[in-house]
Amino acid sequence: MKKLVVLTGAGISAESGLKTFRDSGGLWEGHDVTEVATPEAWAKNPELVQKFYNERRKQALNAKPNIAHTLLAELEKNFEVTVITQNVDNFHEKAGSTEVLHLHGQLFQSRSSIDEQLVYEVDGWELKMGDLCERGSQLRPNIVWFGEAVPMMEPAIEATAQADIFLVVGTSLQVYPAASLIQYTKASCPIYLVDPKKPGGYLGRNVTFIEEKASTGMLKFKELIFKN
Repeated sequence: MKKLVVLTGAGISAESGLKTFRDSGGLWEGHDVTEVATPEAWAKNPELVQKFYNERRKQALNAKPNIAHTLLAELEKNFEVTVITQNVDNFHEKAGSTEVLHLHGQLFQSRSSIDEQLVYEVDGWELKMGDLCERGSQLRPNIVWFGEAVPMMEPAIEATAQADIFLVVGTSLQVYPAASLIQYTKASCPIYLVDPKKPGGYLGRNVTFIEEKASTGMLKFKELIFKN
């Protein structure tokens, strides 16, 4: 069975109604990224950061996976699929994908603010100030904020290097280090890019562009992949 590695970004969840930082020039619900998604923001105003991610959880709980998520999960019938996602929601898992690497953390998890190995599931949408880990420190969202290391990059690079097919869905390939993954594909590995806007810089590679949003682009990808 061929190995299909898929890199997904905000565009796939946008069709489920989730907003992104890039929707409005780096603002999300009126907040600049530096106010809610950096270690400095947490140190300065943890209450605001908690409120922000509580609202994100509420929004995600009221949304559901779309056909693009479902189509990806269905590909496990024909391929060994690894999904590498920049998204923090759990839509891939809800749709049925069984191997998902979250590069930027998981919205429905919290972690200790003094020991990043202590990770807990968030029941529902609310994480409160005063919710503590077993070592007595405040729980924070288990999100990789801007300026923090991306611990899942190594497993993501390993998976990408083994890919027989590499698919990119709903990301403009502008957020690093995730955007660099395409460079770790084998020279013989075909690459498919599903996004309404064609990213530049890869025209010399073995790339097929599908200039569609995630849902219709995934339908076209399935057509292409089963023709070949």
